Amino acid sequence: MTGVAPPLEPIPLVDLKAQRETIENELQAAIAKVIDRCDFILGEEVDLFERDFAEYCGVPHAIGVANGSDALHLACRALGIGPGDEVIVPAMTFASTAFGVSLTGARPVLVDVRAADALIDPAKIEAAVTTRTKAIIPVHLYGQCADMEAVCAIAAKHSVAVIEDAAQAHGAVYSAKRAGSLGDIGCFSFYPAKNLGAYGDGGLMTTARHDLAERIRALRNCGAPVKYHHQEIGLNSRLDTLQAAILRVKLRHLDNWNEARRQIARYYHGALRKNPEIELTRHAAGSVYHLYVVRVKRRDYVLNTLNAEGIGAGIHYPFALHELGAYAGLEHRRGEFPIADDWARRCLSLPLYPELASNAAYRCADALKSATAAAGG
Repeated sequence: MTGVAPPLEPIPLVDLKAQRETIENELQAAIAKVIDRCDFILGEEVDLFERDFAEYCGVPHAIGVANGSDALHLACRALGIGPGDEVIVPAMTFASTAFGVSLTGARPVLVDVRAADALIDPAKIEAAVTTRTKAIIPVHLYGQCADMEAVCAIAAKHSVAVIEDAAQAHGAVYSAKRAGSLGDIGCFSFYPAKNLGAYGDGGLMTTARHDLAERIRALRNCGAPVKYHHQEIGLNSRLDTLQAAILRVKLRHLDNWNEARRQIARYYHGALRKNPEIELTRHAAGSVYHLYVVRVKRRDYVLNTLNAEGIGAGIHYPFALHELGAYAGLEHRRGEFPIADDWARRCLSLPLYPELASNAAYRCADALKSATAAAGG
């Protein structure tokens, strides 16, 4: 009999089962209450979750919708954005940020991001403002807030709205305020892998403005503020009561989960910060580390090497917006957004979830160092 070591357990990018096992009884009780009441559409748990999430974010209004993409689209609709208008968005983000604009008939205007953190670069925003600009959408990418003081100052100067894309920033803090309370409207996704994730699709919008809240509530419900009174063309975009019940349970644990994410990020940072072949993403103190993203040369080689060793690394995101076929019509030139291009070519996401053990995080870091060394830097 040889002394061959058993294969190491795979480390997924996200482990939803590990999280579920810690709150199984709470979830089952919440789901059973909804099934018993049979109030599956805009039921009691939707109202309660909206109340709880609004209080958590420090705003008067939270309105649940079907998903984060609808939240962005409805935010633009609520602000009266439509054909002929322009909305400024960062070139490095998930496609839904721009789709929310395009679906109104407006034009997304791309600006480059900052090299240190991939957040929208306020220094590039003002040059993109025109008489057609109606809003700016800063994206709180990878779990930390954009430079909202600078963004909001530019918006105020030009009398345009600010829509926060907070899909990756549940609980993130900027200047002692939560994401979702910093602009005119905050947009959240509850995709299962988010820091606060549903067991299916889900989304939500936050605002301090009563007029916007009332319009959003009508738009999400087929344009009807009162049943059958369809005042405008809206969407069937309502947060399911079952999902709201699940999210309400999970919201009670969010701060602890976010702190666990910060601890894992500290493990990674300590293990990787002195390696010249690995470029770390700068995070502010209020980050909730939805993702731990680094940049490396020969990214695809490094990614394939890690995956072959059972480490579920990923890419967020492999293309900047102007590289997508959906936006070929914007006719941007190669090299127009060089920093976003660099992030798309070199970014790599390491496994990160609250239940990730420290020894697993160190294993991921060691594997990354070995892979980048083998890649030749």
